[in-house]
Amino acid sequence: MRAVTIKQFGDPSGMAVTDVPVPTPRPGQMVIETEAIGVGGVDAVIRRGTLAGYGFTTGLIPGSEVAGTVTAVAADVDGSWLGRRVWAFTGTGGGYAEQALAQVTDVDALPDGLSSIDAVTLGSSGPVAHFALAHAHFAAGESVLVRGAAGSIGIPAVQLAACGGASAVAVTTSSPQRGDRLRALGATHVLDRSGDGGPDAPASYDVIIDIVGGPGTPELIDRLAPNGRLVVVGAITGMPPADFGQRLVSAFQQSRSVATFSLDTVPTPDRDAVRAAQFAAAARGELHAVVHDVLPLEQAADAHRQMDAGTVFGRIALVP
Repeated sequence: MRAVTIKQFGDPSGMAVTDVPVPTPRPGQMVIETEAIGVGGVDAVIRRGTLAGYGFTTGLIPGSEVAGTVTAVAADVDGSWLGRRVWAFTGTGGGYAEQALAQVTDVDALPDGLSSIDAVTLGSSGPVAHFALAHAHFAAGESVLVRGAAGSIGIPAVQLAACGGASAVAVTTSSPQRGDRLRALGATHVLDRSGDGGPDAPASYDVIIDIVGGPGTPELIDRLAPNGRLVVVGAITGMPPADFGQRLVSAFQQSRSVATFSLDTVPTPDRDAVRAAQFAAAARGELHAVVHDVLPLEQAADAHRQMDAGTVFGRIALVP
């Protein structure tokens, strides 16, 4: 079968389509014939070699989520999965392929009316957005700032905050055009990447969801209201400075807090319940999956070039 492998870490040109053996399910696994493959930020981080010291080696097939039809299951897996359309988390790799392996505990059935492309757009990012807001103890009537709102996690975070009764939903983004699109999804204030949104923008926020990370994270602490909560769910531009916690200490009387969040800490039944509810909402048109582009598997490198250039609004999907 065809799959994209990382021949060399670094530039997207280090990825190439290769013929590899069709996977065989081990205990607890199934094989999915992919109809759509999500292209995520973690794929780019792995491809760049940033995590090379964590056991990632050349020859890896990137990709962590797929949607398609179950074609084979291990002997210990319920045979009723065969022929069903599913979304699946494939771990830290294996998704950029015509067929992918997944643990049965990482598979969710797709409702009628939801495309495979929409499924890989929402499947991981939607639950991350939901549980990040929950981790921040977000409540109706509070103000929310989403940093990195044009990405696959930021877009559902904006929608969920708006639907959850936020008094204001501010977003940081790189252009007025993106700001207009985010307003259509529920944003009430658009800030530039420096955090300037004009005189009408809130001066502080009860909740901040940071998907970007990097050197700008400490400045977000200064934007928290008293008792405000900052949750870091991504590090697209790298880790925050080692001393960023000094900003908390210097404003001790404000009782601000900073937390990190990973979906890995959420029990599987809870993840599955939220994902199923979001898939159903998307099928009804109540939650919008924003697809930036759909490209053939052979153009995976082009998808990564767009991510590196920062031009993606939403998510790119690959199709075999």
